[in-house]
Amino acid sequence: MLDHLVYAGPDLAAAVARVADLTGVTPAPGGSHTGLGTANHLADLGAGMYLEVIGPDPAQPDPPAPRPFGIDDLTEPALVAWAVRTTDLDATIAQARAHGFDPGDAREMSRATADGETLRWRLTPPSAPGSLRPFLIDWGTTPHPTTRGLPSLPLLMVTATHPDPASVHAATEALGLEFLVRRTEKATLTAALRTPDGRQVALS
Repeated sequence: MLDHLVYAGPDLAAAVARVADLTGVTPAPGGSHTGLGTANHLADLGAGMYLEVIGPDPAQPDPPAPRPFGIDDLTEPALVAWAVRTTDLDATIAQARAHGFDPGDAREMSRATADGETLRWRLTPPSAPGSLRPFLIDWGTTPHPTTRGLPSLPLLMVTATHPDPASVHAATEALGLEFLVRRTEKATLTAALRTPDGRQVALS
């Protein structure tokens, strides 16, 4: 199932402000990814899903390696990636590989929350920007971020476009997922969200 959508930007505060201006909902501070040079803010999309707004962490020095999700190359915020949740990451990786999609090796991750707690999880590396292939995440025994009282921003639908939809479908079908991708010249993800005042807005 969908775990979260990733909205990344070259300036974290500006990315959060753009979501707030569009929806009327300000994502809550999540925490810092030590060593990666990033931090995030979160909003609850409903049904156990969330929106991650991520960008450079002004409290950290520049990291030795490029920040994830192509953040260092972005000129404005964009919906750039999506994560699929699993409760057995190693088995899911093996299943995907057996069906022709290699999501990469699992790695340990953690971040410190705004109240000083450390969250830990495992994931596969995010795919290259523009690929739209999902990455996998397993929260293990860590409480899911949606259990932390995040501001609500219900997700209605996710749509995608890509120059080569078959490349995306090869990944999603290997994971047993249905995900419709339309063919266009540019790869895009768009989330239809319901605002607190009942409007439907598109975040992309």
